[in-house]
Amino acid sequence: MIETVDRFKLAKQLNNHLQEMNKELDILVQVNIAGDKNKSGIVPDETQNLLTDLQALAHLRVRGLMTIPPYSDNPEETRPHFRNLRLLGQNLAAKELFFDNKRVELSMGMTNDYRVAIEEGATLIRIGTAIFGQRDISSI
Repeated sequence: MIETVDRFKLAKQLNNHLQEMNKELDILVQVNIAGDKNKSGIVPDETQNLLTDLQALAHLRVRGLMTIPPYSDNPEETRPHFRNLRLLGQNLAAKELFFDNKRVELSMGMTNDYRVAIEEGATLIRIGTAIFGQRDISSI
C-alpha cells in the first residue's frame, strides 16, 4: 500500500506502471488536513475531485485517507485534525468514492499521538519510533 498519493499525475504514473505489470495496488490519499505549508497532501476541499478522478484508474484501489498533522508535544492538540479526517472520510464514503465504502482506512497517528488517533477512528497507525527508536539524522 502506498499512503502518500496526493495528485492525479502521480496516481496516473503509478497506474501506468501497474498496467504494464498487470498488477493492482491499494493506495491512500494523503490529505493536508491542517493546511500546514510544511506538509504534503491535497487540501480537504479538493479531495472529492481527486477521488472522482482516481476512479478512472483501473489498477489503483483507493482504500482511504492518510494525514500527518502538525507536530505537538501535547497529543490532544492533534485531536481536531484526526477528527476532521474521520469526518471527511465518512462524507466521501457516503458518496461511494472508495474501493470499499464500508471499510475506509484512516492512516493517522504516530508514536507521540497514536492513542488519540485511535480514539478518533484511525485504522492504521505509524509508530516506527516506538518500535525502532529515534532515527539517526546526523548523516542527513
